[in-house]
Amino acid sequence: MPDFCGIELEHPVINASGTFDAIAARRIYGDALLADFPFSAFVSKTITLESRTGNEPQRIWETPAGMINSIGLPNKGLGGFLAEDLPQLAQLPVPLIVSVMATNHENFARLVSELGSRDEVAAIELNVSCPNVHSGLIVGEQPGETESLLESLRPLSGKPLIVKLTPNVAAPAEVAAAAEQGGADAVSLINTLKASAIDPATGEPGIRAGQGGLSGPAVRPVAVAQVRAVAAAVSIPIVGMGGISSGADGLEFLRAGASLVAVGTESFRDPRAGSRVAGAIAAALQTGQGGAPIGNPA
Repeated sequence: MPDFCGIELEHPVINASGTFDAIAARRIYGDALLADFPFSAFVSKTITLESRTGNEPQRIWETPAGMINSIGLPNKGLGGFLAEDLPQLAQLPVPLIVSVMATNHENFARLVSELGSRDEVAAIELNVSCPNVHSGLIVGEQPGETESLLESLRPLSGKPLIVKLTPNVAAPAEVAAAAEQGGADAVSLINTLKASAIDPATGEPGIRAGQGGLSGPAVRPVAVAQVRAVAAAVSIPIVGMGGISSGADGLEFLRAGASLVAVGTESFRDPRAGSRVAGAIAAALQTGQGGAPIGNPA
C-alpha cells in the first residue's frame, strides 16, 4: 500500500481534478460505485471562495491525441461546496483531496483554514494557475510567489498541502523547489498545456475563449520530462499526470520519479480507466516488469 503524505492508499492511481464527477457517477451507478471505486483517493473539482458559472461554450475541442478545454472552473463556491458537495464526497470509500484556487493570499488562506478544519478532508491541492491580484504575477509561474504563498498557508492547517504545477514555464523544477521550501508536502504535475484550434467550418477559434488547455496522450512526453526534472529537484512526493491511458503509461511516470499517478482525460472515454491502470501497474510490478526506480529517488 502506498503511503502518500501520511495517507494510506490502496494503490498508486488517483484522479486528476475536474476529470471525474463522483457525485454524478453515483447518481448513475448507485452504491455499486462505492463498492468498486476506480481511484485510491478522490481529488475534487477545483473550488473557489465565491461561486463561478464557468466559460461560455464552446468549451471543449477534440484533437487527434487528446482535447482542448476551457471550462472556466464552474463551482458552487466554498459555502455551496461545504453544504452540498462535501457531505456526498465524504461517503466515498477513499480519502478526499480538495482542490482550491484563489487570486490572493487572503482568499487562499480562508479556503485552507475552512477545509483544513474538516475531518472529511484528507489533503488540500492548491491550484496556483491564476494571477495574484496584488502583484499581477501568476503564482505558479514565479518561484518567489509560490514560496511566499506556501509560507503564508503552511501555519493554517496540519493537512498535507499539494501544489499543482503548471507546465507553461521554462523551469517547473524551480517552482517545485520553491513550493517545497515554502512548506508544501507534495507537488502534482502537469496541468494542461496552452493550446488553440481553428474550426475548419467557420475559420474561427474552436474554443470560445480563443484558447484553452491541452490534455491527453499528446502531452505525455512533456509530462514525463517535467516529472523527471522535478524529481531531481525536490525530496517531497510527486503526483505525475498527463496523458495516462494505460498501465504502461502509469509505470513510465513512476519510473520517472512520481509517487502516485493521476488519470484525467482517459476517464472521459472510459470511466473505469483508473481501475484498469491500477490493475495493470500491480500486475506488472508483481511479475517484475515494472522496472526501477519507482517513486521519487530524492
